Amino acid sequence: MTTTDRPRPQVTAEMPAVPLTTEGFSVLHQMMRLRWPAWRGLAAAEKKSIAQEATDLLTRLETHSPGQSALYSLIGHKGDLMMIHFRNSFADLNQAELQLSNLRFSDYLEPTTSYLSIIELGLYDSTLKIYKELTEQGIEPHSEQWKAEIECKLNRHKEAMHPRLYPEIPSNRYACFYPMDRRRGEDKNWYTLPIEERARQMNDHGLVGRRYAGEVRQIITGSIGFDDWEWGVDLFADDPLVFKKLIYEMRFDHVSAVYALFGQFYVGVRVPAAKLEMLLSGQLP
Repeated sequence: MTTTDRPRPQVTAEMPAVPLTTEGFSVLHQMMRLRWPAWRGLAAAEKKSIAQEATDLLTRLETHSPGQSALYSLIGHKGDLMMIHFRNSFADLNQAELQLSNLRFSDYLEPTTSYLSIIELGLYDSTLKIYKELTEQGIEPHSEQWKAEIECKLNRHKEAMHPRLYPEIPSNRYACFYPMDRRRGEDKNWYTLPIEERARQMNDHGLVGRRYAGEVRQIITGSIGFDDWEWGVDLFADDPLVFKKLIYEMRFDHVSAVYALFGQFYVGVRVPAAKLEMLLSGQLP
């Protein structure tokens, strides 16, 4: 019997249920309320000095590389300011957080909430192809060989997807952030569906987003094990109406209608660091 005639070894284990992902920048959202009465009570010279110190730091954070930060003026009662930070690691995020905390300006800020996550690309279609290929080769799931093959394939994907995993914060005028979960109840449980069915539903879900590609930029972050929800979603656009249209249309696809749970929404207007003093004087740049 030749080598090519030999039967492949049989793999008895079931195909893993967990889809593969690749990860990029670590992400921190900070929502803060400004203590306006205390701020208004300061002398003009002190306001100017505090604002200038904050502007200098925010300018450095705004141009930080790799990864950067962006400031937004929040609309509504959930806070006054939102900072979004992209960094290489959680330690780098914490460093940015500490720098902001050491500003005199922080004496006039009260945190309302925050969100910690990491940019994530879900690979449902690729996962099915990779799992099937490795299974057909007779490689046992979760074995050392299986893990090594997957790591190699993920590294190639990460290299190809570098711009999406390590993006600049989009410069659009408006940002919308919200966290979300997949339903895990007794009646409807996303995590008990076969991986093939989850892949099909996620593909249909993605088709809706791609129709808005020229109007809105979407960045998905994973937060399982990092924060209270499973994912965070950032949308960036010059016209905020597109947020409503996109999210509304997405709720009609099956995966959102049946399995999605949403947290609070935060919408803000981008404020260049150099314009912080103007914002603090009550004028939106």
